[in-house]
Amino acid sequence: MKKISKAVFPVAGLGTRFLPATKAIPKEMLPIIDKPLIEYAVEEAVLAGIEEIIFITSHTKRSIEDHFDKNLELEDKLLKSGNKEAIQKINRDIFQNVKFTYVRQKFQKGLGDAILQASHLIEDEYFAILLADDLIVNNPSATQQLINVAKETNSSVIGLNKVPKENISKYGVISFADSSKNEKLFHLNGIIEKPKSNPPSDMAVFGRYILSHHIFDYLENLEPGVAGEIQLTDAIKHMLNDHDINGYLYDGTKFDCGSKEGYVQAITYLASNMIFK
Repeated sequence: MKKISKAVFPVAGLGTRFLPATKAIPKEMLPIIDKPLIEYAVEEAVLAGIEEIIFITSHTKRSIEDHFDKNLELEDKLLKSGNKEAIQKINRDIFQNVKFTYVRQKFQKGLGDAILQASHLIEDEYFAILLADDLIVNNPSATQQLINVAKETNSSVIGLNKVPKENISKYGVISFADSSKNEKLFHLNGIIEKPKSNPPSDMAVFGRYILSHHIFDYLENLEPGVAGEIQLTDAIKHMLNDHDINGYLYDGTKFDCGSKEGYVQAITYLASNMIFK
């Protein structure tokens, strides 16, 4: 398997659950302590060896591009004041050799359509997908864990989390063959988006993926699914007919920062554990 060096970040959503704050500020730019939410996920990817970050964005998300670009005026002012610590915070060493690429999604037609926008940038290779709403604290990170599993199994891997029965209908849910000796590894034989009844398991897809380039073959001609959107889950379901896909129950403390409750919990946890710098 080639080195997994590219990661796709779908960030074109409107963030309506955080209005009015997100009327002018992208949800991904809301601060968790002193860093925007998106930076935690980008940091996770880069520390796992990712060399190119591909943002699937919209015209309302220009501040994300500005955040990861240089601000020469601010840097000059900080340099003249001798505030080298602040310069390091806005021009971080770990991002110096990372390529940031931005692709506009003209119409928001679902996660699957967002991922499809990156097809011209992904060659014959595996790539990562990170949903920044899901902030996961662990070392090694969730992305690093999935990359390790992908290399070991030479297959696509999706991140999993056990979800209580009363909440399982909010997620993509897998069914699997009970054939692995690893209690965290599950060989998928099915997947369904937001099952209304009789979910096949309590194992839900949760914000991190390592997929082969073959996923684009299934996304290209996919019909709209749940909520009239192009669902990545549906493409994975079709891909299962031709390719092995595993799920991995990764280690980490997880926060759904797409919800107000999860967002506040993430801030409280990071503050109380002094993980931020």
